[in-house]
Amino acid sequence: MQIAIIYHSETGNTRRMAELVQQGCERVVGVQARCMSVDAVDQDYVDGAAALILGAPIYGGSCSWQMKRFLDTGSRRTWAGKLGGVFVSQRYPAGGGESFGEMVIIGGMLSRGMMVYSGGVAGRSDGLHFGAVSVGAPEGIFAERCLRLGEAIATRASELSLPVAS
Repeated sequence: MQIAIIYHSETGNTRRMAELVQQGCERVVGVQARCMSVDAVDQDYVDGAAALILGAPIYGGSCSWQMKRFLDTGSRRTWAGKLGGVFVSQRYPAGGGESFGEMVIIGGMLSRGMMVYSGGVAGRSDGLHFGAVSVGAPEGIFAERCLRLGEAIATRASELSLPVAS
């Protein structure tokens, strides 16, 4: 099963998050994950992916314009039925910009018919809420959240693609 991780990164922090999400995905047996920049998307790989995980830095309380452009115009092919997840990076703790930025990306996914999953917060102190968030470089708990997001999406995608018993 393939998972595509598409990101935009200016400083390298979001790219590093994408790499950690990929590692988390590949903890699940049978999963192949690939990272790609919004500027170099392998559309054939995305078409064959069961899940699509998008990541971007937060600017002015929303995702970067490059990710928004990708959501609006980056792909004319369908994402309907794919499982989606999100991650964002920010330079310093803010007052909710990360959540709003994640919701912008989630809105783009939902409008294309995707199912969105995060792994949630139930019973965990390192909850993901809408997706993984890192403040600065993804280290410590921020790195763990990226790994957890990738593993959660890959696990759920694997469960959803199991054949239905008759």
